Amino acid sequence: MAFYRIHRIKDAPAEQFRWTAHTGGPAIVKPKDYDSNEEAEAATVYAVWKMLQTEGKPLRPGDVLEAVTAEGTPAEMKVAKYIGFEPASWWVPEPKSDAAPAVMASIGSKESRR
Repeated sequence: MAFYRIHRIKDAPAEQFRWTAHTGGPAIVKPKDYDSNEEAEAATVYAVWKMLQTEGKPLRPGDVLEAVTAEGTPAEMKVAKYIGFEPASWWVPEPKSDAAPAVMASIGSKESRR
């Protein structure tokens, strides 16, 4: 049996997810768009889907199931879509680079030469 964290998509992002064109490949999801306070234990993501369905708490498109290892570290994520489950990962912002100040400095030095 695998252990899953259930991340429920909030209403506003759910509406956006609903109208977004279906694309293949891994989905990038933002933690701020989810409420995460449920857990389940089942053999597969489809077993979790079925279990939640029978409990009256069905998954909606956009909800995420995050498999967790016995040590508690995330193993894989799947996002529920209208056609089943597809791979997902959390959005990680790019680190701020020092290139922006350097570009601004070079622009300033060019203007001072005029």
